[in-house]
Amino acid sequence: MTVNYKPQGVCVRNIQFELSDDVVSNLVFEGGCDGNLKALVKLLDEKPADEIISLFKGQTCGKKPTSCMDQLAIALEEARKEKQ
Repeated sequence: MTVNYKPQGVCVRNIQFELSDDVVSNLVFEGGCDGNLKALVKLLDEKPADEIISLFKGQTCGKKPTSCMDQLAIALEEARKEKQ
């Protein structure tokens, strides 16, 4: 399943990924801190959703109550609910 998620409270405008057998692939962030997000995409490719959620759920950015990676964790949780 391909997911497009509109994050809230962060610089990233869109998060897109594929979720198949609870594994994340083809992750793309639109906007945000380009270099950091490109590096994270490489590290997270073909990782289980559970692992990504446990690593990044609740992560903040500066004074913001969320972060791009927290938003990814939220997107993964929502995609899993939708899939059920």
